[in-house]
Amino acid sequence: MTPEISVPKVVHIILQAREVNREAEVHAFIDALNEDEKAHLVAIAWIGRGAFEPEDYAEALSTAFSEATTPTADYLLGMPHLSENLESGLEALDIDVAEAEEDFFDR
Repeated sequence: MTPEISVPKVVHIILQAREVNREAEVHAFIDALNEDEKAHLVAIAWIGRGAFEPEDYAEALSTAFSEATTPTADYLLGMPHLSENLESGLEALDIDVAEAEEDFFDR
C-alpha cells in the first residue's frame, strides 16, 4: 500500500520538525492536512519508529483512523524524534528521502 499523502508534504514536515522554534508552523501545516493525509502521516511515523512493519501499512493506517482521539498535530509533535520517525518510515516504504528532499528544494 502506498501512502496517500504526497512525499513533498511529508518532507516539508520533516524539514520543519528538524528546526528549533518551528513547532507552530509544523502544527499549522499538519492541521491543514485532510483526515486521510493525517492518518497516513501517523502510519508512516509508526512504521518509522517500529510500531508496525512496512508490510503492515494497511493495519497501521486502519489503527491511525480508529485511534485518532487526540488532534493529529498535538499527537505527532508530542512524539520524540518525529522527523527521524517520518524519515525512517518513508525509507521503510522504499521512498528515497534524500532524493525527495533534493526535489523539494529544486521546486
